[in-house]
Amino acid sequence: MSGRVRALSQRDLASARAVLDGHPVRNVFVSSRLDIGGLNPAALGCKVYGFERDGELVALCYAGSNIVPIGDDEEALDGFAGRFGPHRFSQSIMGAADAVMGLHRRLVARWGAEWSAVRELRAHQPLMVIEGQSPLAPDLRVQPARMEFFDAYFHAAVRMHTEEVGVSPLDPSHGYESFVMGLIRSGRAFAGYNEDSGRVWFKADIGCAHGRVCQIQGVWIDPELRGRGLSAPAMAQVVRLCRGTFPVVSLYVNDFNTRARRLYEHVGFSTVDELATILY
Repeated sequence: MSGRVRALSQRDLASARAVLDGHPVRNVFVSSRLDIGGLNPAALGCKVYGFERDGELVALCYAGSNIVPIGDDEEALDGFAGRFGPHRFSQSIMGAADAVMGLHRRLVARWGAEWSAVRELRAHQPLMVIEGQSPLAPDLRVQPARMEFFDAYFHAAVRMHTEEVGVSPLDPSHGYESFVMGLIRSGRAFAGYNEDSGRVWFKADIGCAHGRVCQIQGVWIDPELRGRGLSAPAMAQVVRLCRGTFPVVSLYVNDFNTRARRLYEHVGFSTVDELATILY
């Protein structure tokens, strides 16, 4: 029997959680968003679509500035693609690799130009986890970032974002500045400071978290210090700090970044899944 797509509401929250909990590490971003706004579009800032078959919710699609398809149901991807239209509103499509690539193919085939104008395609991003402490000795100089050093941390965050994404995050609304302040104030930003110069030489953030799982993002080390063996002990300390609250620490990395993959494996991370990101 064919299913149907509909916009979800708060009354669907338990069913949506059940779908997300099927892959808690893979789905931590959307799970964390629902922690903030539930399924109320006004509170969440966007719609979440659900795909039902025989009265059961089997797949989701978070439809914000990041589009995140959840579930590997082919019919659901057809239905989600039909809800978006020819005018792209998103900055990215991200999530499980098969679902991302499948949704993108359908969007391009159905709606054309705006969805095909991809700035960068990252089709293979290993999703890695560590569920114990790192076997490496941690660098205790890495600690939760403090507001008194905000300027130094923000400068490092801008450099990281520009290097990783390819565009500056700065805009007239100061939205990225507010985002970084929020990370620091919530204790989800970590930094190694040079006491002499006041510069940040290493940084990492908890990008999202839900339940037992957190996802590390924004890992960066000053280019002048790369290749000196500093990153692995710094990451071991990040794991140590995160596991005080979250038993499962995750991150994802581009498959072509072999240096980073070797680093994370050395720290103790192992690959459990594959994500993909399409950037516009």
